[in-house]
Amino acid sequence: MADDDCVFKALADSTRRFLLDLLFVRDGRTLTELESELEMSRFGVMKHLRVLEDAGLVVTRRSGREKLHFLNPVPIRLIHDRWIDKYTEYHASALTDLKAELEDQQ
Repeated sequence: MADDDCVFKALADSTRRFLLDLLFVRDGRTLTELESELEMSRFGVMKHLRVLEDAGLVVTRRSGREKLHFLNPVPIRLIHDRWIDKYTEYHASALTDLKAELEDQQ
């Protein structure tokens, strides 16, 4: 599966987006901390985290006996640059041109 496909698949699920939001607020959370925010089994949270890790959206680091989870925003930025930026550029440029034209008419 292509990198973009993995990221889109990971972002398609609301639970995974919620986990990313939690990590955005405070990075370096343990599985227990993340699990406490959701009404699902530990195993269910682990499965969602695995999908996020496979997509590169979450990276982990061991700290003693704990495994800490960190948000990696780079894949989201690459999706933004590839799929969003290029479509908004024309519209933003058109609005800037319209603003200039309206100001010239005054």
